Amino acid sequence: MPSSITDIPVLPVIHVAIVEDDPGFCDALSKAVGAAPDMLLAGMAGTRAEGLAMLQGPPADVLLVDLGLPDGSGIDVIVAAVAQWPSCNIMVSTTFGDETHVMRSIEAGAAGYLLKDSSPAKMIDEIRSLASGGSPISPIIARQVLARFRGAALPASAPAASAAADQRGAGARGQEEAQVLLSAREKEVLDYITRGFTAQEIAKLMQLSPFTVRTFVRRIYSKLKVTSKTEAIYEARTLGLLPD
Repeated sequence: MPSSITDIPVLPVIHVAIVEDDPGFCDALSKAVGAAPDMLLAGMAGTRAEGLAMLQGPPADVLLVDLGLPDGSGIDVIVAAVAQWPSCNIMVSTTFGDETHVMRSIEAGAAGYLLKDSSPAKMIDEIRSLASGGSPISPIIARQVLARFRGAALPASAPAASAAADQRGAGARGQEEAQVLLSAREKEVLDYITRGFTAQEIAKLMQLSPFTVRTFVRRIYSKLKVTSKTEAIYEARTLGLLPD
């Protein structure tokens, strides 16, 4: 005998709010949320001010926040959301992967931290993970957090022999660390830059907005400690990130 319609389990709906100023990324993400059977787009904001205003409304289950907003930092939105939407799970979705932004976001109340390397489909999976109690973190960000805590746990005065051994292994470690210095997306952008593509051309090839590509370029320059395309290519090759 067939089960009645009331016996069919109903998936709990995850209400998702987004604070994001990149139109291309925001459009792709909002469409992915709208297409997910267990999600509902509860609100969207493109600036810090709009994000703070959105927090005056009904709380969402998950709040995705970009940090680089045109009128201020998304960290302000995270701090306000913790106070005004205490049951909401907050996740950073940004191009900023430096330690300062990571730690400030976590200290402010973010439970997840993803770089904009993921496809919308992957982001949907991470939203589900966050809503169910997980803490999605991009691998390169996880390495930074672990390295910070390992450093904090190191004794104030390490033995001299240990320090000497560390110095001897620095060269080998430096090359290994260089391989994880840039994310997969950043390496892809750098490869296109090396081949002479413009930001507009790279955006079309990678299906990103030019704004996102330019942000990737700024991040690459910052990580490699350079200020031009020529310097970036030279430094990346020196570190073994690009073939000679």
